[in-house]
Amino acid sequence: MIRRRFSEFEIHKILQQYEEGASVQDIIEEHGISQATFYNWRAKYGRISSNDILKLNKLKEDNERLKRMFAEISLENESLKAQLKKRD
Repeated sequence: MIRRRFSEFEIHKILQQYEEGASVQDIIEEHGISQATFYNWRAKYGRISSNDILKLNKLKEDNERLKRMFAEISLENESLKAQLKKRD
């Protein structure tokens, strides 16, 4: 079986199929996932709406951007400290 990572939005769509009446067996065969994976997803993402998923993805992107900014500023700070030590 080919291992594939599904996005949260794709997982939500798969869970919507179940809520619309599709059987678990049909869903796991169609998407190539195990029954345990389906039930784990249902426990984790079953109560999340698609709007919440979009907000979560936006927050993740913002967090990554802020981490990159912090890393750049930290490097600048270290280089400035090194320059100051050379002057002394």
